Amino acid sequence: MTSEDEPAVKRSKGGIAGRLFQWLSTAAGLTILVTLAAVAGFLILRAWPALTASPAELQEISWFKADSLLSYVGPLIFGTLLASVLALLIAVPLSVGIALFISHYAPRRLAQGLGYIIDLLAAIPSVVYGLWGALWLAPVLNPIFEWLTSSLGFIPLFAGYQPPAKNILTASIVLGVMILPIITAVAREVFLQTPRLHEEAALALGATRWEMVRMAVLPFGRSGLVSASMLGLGRALGETMAVLMILSPGFLYSFFLLEPGQHQSIAANIAAKFPEASGLSVSALIATGLALFVITLVVNMFARWIISRRSEFSGAN
Repeated sequence: MTSEDEPAVKRSKGGIAGRLFQWLSTAAGLTILVTLAAVAGFLILRAWPALTASPAELQEISWFKADSLLSYVGPLIFGTLLASVLALLIAVPLSVGIALFISHYAPRRLAQGLGYIIDLLAAIPSVVYGLWGALWLAPVLNPIFEWLTSSLGFIPLFAGYQPPAKNILTASIVLGVMILPIITAVAREVFLQTPRLHEEAALALGATRWEMVRMAVLPFGRSGLVSASMLGLGRALGETMAVLMILSPGFLYSFFLLEPGQHQSIAANIAAKFPEASGLSVSALIATGLALFVITLVVNMFARWIISRRSEFSGAN
């Protein structure tokens, strides 16, 4: 082989490797779509008997206390969304503050150590969070909730507290702690990607550290922060064991956050009822799982839509 033939051979090998990598990447992407379609198909197929069953047939299920499947799923959807939104309201401000402290305020050694600790929280199993919430957090919150009921009981949100603190607010606090490391980790990386020139320009114009963060860092990371929040919301929507171990279940449309026996989430309800379910009751539980699947899909689509509006934020696209 002459030296003139070597570039052609290299291009041929490079072309084969490139096409092979393209096929593998395409197959990997299609695998995600096929898996998602398979999960959706399974849920629809197994939930179909319950979706098409008459109210009289559903009433034969021992734990089914509703007039129709929709009236049974409705309070579960409400409880799931309420707990998740409350957890998001608790976790997002704390996550943003921690992420800004790590990325722009803390010394390097302290920032690294704190970052490791935050990441370690994400590795703790949910059952451990459930034990912590039920055995330690609930007694700690008991005097606080009693004070809220006695002082602000005229507000429905804080009325009707009964110890122990197995209510939706306690479960939401635990969920907030669980999604805190996820939102913090993503927000931290987003804030660190802020162009250095933007920060230096703001400081050169006489801005304080907080004004620089408000004018340069937060606007740049807005889409990434929304993405991190939606990722945490997806975790909170599907959380099972922690909610099951803490929350006293109920099937009501209620905004009494401190009163037990008012709410229940879809995932916790499935975990509680599935071991004893059979036949049509299994289909009814899978139908509630289908509702959770749709909610999670809508949340992720909404997050991607928000991120797509800021195409210049390359870290989230």
